[in-house]
Amino acid sequence: MKAFDIAFKDLTRSFRSAFAVVFMFGVPLLVTGMFYFMFGNIASNGEFTLPKTKVVIANLDEGGPKFQVNPKNIPGGKKADTMGDLIVNILQSEDMADLIEVTLVPDAETARSSVDNQINQVAIIIPSDFSHQFADVDGKAVIEFYQDPTLTLGPAIMRSILNRFMDGMAGVKIAVNVFLDEADSSEAMLTGQVVQQYLKVSLSENENVEEELLDVRAPSSGEIDKETETQNLLLNIIGPIMGGMMVFYAYFTGTSTAQSILREEEERTLPRLFTTPTSQTTILAGKFLSVFMTVGVQVFVLLVSAHFLFKIQWGDYLSVILMSAGIIFSASSFGIFVNSFLKNTKQGGVLFGGVLTVTGMIGMIKIFAMNSPIAAKMGDTISLLVPQGWAIRGLMQAMNSEPINEILITMLASLLWSAVFFAVGVWRFNKRYT
Repeated sequence: MKAFDIAFKDLTRSFRSAFAVVFMFGVPLLVTGMFYFMFGNIASNGEFTLPKTKVVIANLDEGGPKFQVNPKNIPGGKKADTMGDLIVNILQSEDMADLIEVTLVPDAETARSSVDNQINQVAIIIPSDFSHQFADVDGKAVIEFYQDPTLTLGPAIMRSILNRFMDGMAGVKIAVNVFLDEADSSEAMLTGQVVQQYLKVSLSENENVEEELLDVRAPSSGEIDKETETQNLLLNIIGPIMGGMMVFYAYFTGTSTAQSILREEEERTLPRLFTTPTSQTTILAGKFLSVFMTVGVQVFVLLVSAHFLFKIQWGDYLSVILMSAGIIFSASSFGIFVNSFLKNTKQGGVLFGGVLTVTGMIGMIKIFAMNSPIAAKMGDTISLLVPQGWAIRGLMQAMNSEPINEILITMLASLLWSAVFFAVGVWRFNKRYT
């Protein structure tokens, strides 16, 4: 019981420090709150509104072999006499109105100048021989894409739309090549009809057409209720950030709490405590227990606070318990381990500014790279080189509702790290005070 008395005494002293309380609870919640309000529009509305991309088009296409696409098959019901007209009409359609704002100019130089002067973000220049090259089986139809180099999102959207269009149009040439390979030479005059039929099917707005040339859809709020969308968004963005902050600062807490042993040694209160009838083993056990209890309180408070403040769903109860245990044991034992190698508290500055920051950042690589599947996969492997990585892995598994056996494996790995750290730390402290 004396070990628990010592632990509770140290625990109480830790929470009497305003700096410690702010560091343990305020900073993680504040950082997460900043991201929460940064993505406030997403979190509250369940949707993200993109600004319109300003596009200027110079349609210089002079036409080629005569073809006419039925106006009812073009968005907006407009007429297209050339391939350039077809592209312009589609980009000016109502389906594209929420994404782009189109301006037409008579020549290429005016289009480029408009982008250079930042009047528009993207210039699309359709050359005069575009339809001819498109109609030529061996020709290569090319569109000049000119963008503001300081921008990324708008031009990327426009490039994606054009790529989608050109990929669809490439199917025309494939259809013509197949026709010419299979048809008799006397039927070559029917090539125009093949192109007409392909365009009719490709651009058809008929509901029975399975593949449309261009399909732009806005997120539907009717299929998923607003609250579910918000929760999923918080899970994907805010949840991992909060979890990473919790793990990151739990290791700082474990280390700073364990450093109280060195502080009491310097203040000569620990040597005097060793002269009492209480055994050295009991005293150190109480000190070590206070580290686990302090980190445990921190993790519990952050889990509950983040759930109610940011509506973060951590997972089912068993998964959360296993994940929390992995964080508490690994962070506490790591703190005992690293402090056992320090000679005094002055060396703690290097520890906090160097070791904990570097290992913490390595452990959070997966969260930093969560928007890139390839980088996230590589980051997941690299992060497992440090104990923080295993703690974050267990947290992400719980949040993603992965099978309990997978979470259990991660927790066992964290406990293995903890056992090694704790054994080495206890051995060095006992040896130090023998």
